[in-house]
Amino acid sequence: MNIETAITTDYVKLSPDTAVSKLVGTFDDPSVRGVVVAGDEFKGVITRRQVARSHQKPGEKLSSLVWHVPRVTPDGDIRQVARLMIDSDSRLLPVFWEDDGEMVGVVTDDTVLREVEPHLDAATVEDAYTPNIHAVDPETTFGKALHLMRENRITHLPVVDEAEPVGILSLYDLVDITIREMQQSQGGDAGGTDAHGADIADRAATTHRGGYGAREGELARILDLPVRDVMVSPVKTADTGETLQTAVDRMFEADISSLVVTTEGETAGIVTKTDLLESLTWEVEGTRAVQVYGSDLLGDTTYENVVDMIDKFDDRDGGMAVLDAKIHLQKHDERHRGTPLLLARIRLHTDRGLYMASGEGYGAQQALNDARDKLERRIRDRKTRGRSKKPPDEEFWEKRFGWMLEEA
Repeated sequence: MNIETAITTDYVKLSPDTAVSKLVGTFDDPSVRGVVVAGDEFKGVITRRQVARSHQKPGEKLSSLVWHVPRVTPDGDIRQVARLMIDSDSRLLPVFWEDDGEMVGVVTDDTVLREVEPHLDAATVEDAYTPNIHAVDPETTFGKALHLMRENRITHLPVVDEAEPVGILSLYDLVDITIREMQQSQGGDAGGTDAHGADIADRAATTHRGGYGAREGELARILDLPVRDVMVSPVKTADTGETLQTAVDRMFEADISSLVVTTEGETAGIVTKTDLLESLTWEVEGTRAVQVYGSDLLGDTTYENVVDMIDKFDDRDGGMAVLDAKIHLQKHDERHRGTPLLLARIRLHTDRGLYMASGEGYGAQQALNDARDKLERRIRDRKTRGRSKKPPDEEFWEKRFGWMLEEA
């Protein structure tokens, strides 16, 4: 099955020169998965996840926030497109004609899942959900909960009371706070939506906490609130025995992107649309996972370039095969001519074992090249040691374990 019928032309397009503050109104609409940034030509995308993790000033241009994601074609296999969404950490991908390079539209996690929904009855929630999740209790402060989400790069955080799910925080809450930080420096009213698309100011009124104005100190008071005052409740759940088709139908019906998974009424984990996308890739052959964590920091390179770099490690060690790769990018405070110092960590899982290396540089390309060079040296060193290492002789074993053979 290809993605041709999953393509949509209903997306938001903004110029690279647009101010970051413009995203405030754009992401007020919970159906907007991301924004296409393009002038005379396509530049990239900006997603909710990116906004939630960023601390951009409202006056900066969108070009400073652009995310380079994989491009796909209308005849692309829907399972491989799902894999690309997961590995690039973007739930919106641009679609281009292969012959003339013209942009056709976009595919999102929702359009993909709607296409495959009838085929998801063959697997259950138990097959796909994530156990051992992060969770907080109702008295945890909103600020601590948001820090936990940012620190662990998670988009949903269940709220549990004695193992019973009572609510959930989502990426929408994180985006709303990020946008509020932008508005604090501008003044004005702070809007936003919750995980169900409801106006967060209206929800505030129902909890008798007043409005969310951008007055001095208001943001600090919001962060000090217990999560029971800002969580979405009651929480939508799924049992481990239900089919994935039932789970995705429930998500679409409630306009949400996750369900807390329960067993006998107690929280067992969470199942998200990402987990559902993952289920589409279980039988994909000829694909290798190249996951980039912190892909919003790629900046001067692209996801495709990272994949090409990993591909070159195949056969590096006399027929060594790379099974999967994980790349982590982390930003330091230090900058050089406006470019941040990045730490890049590469983990290669191969049929010869695990290889790891870290590198630093100003910008992703320099940091990745440094890590790649170190990784190549480690692969060569391990290969050399394997060839030069001689088996221990009889004298070695006599010295090492001879005492065990002595008579008492």
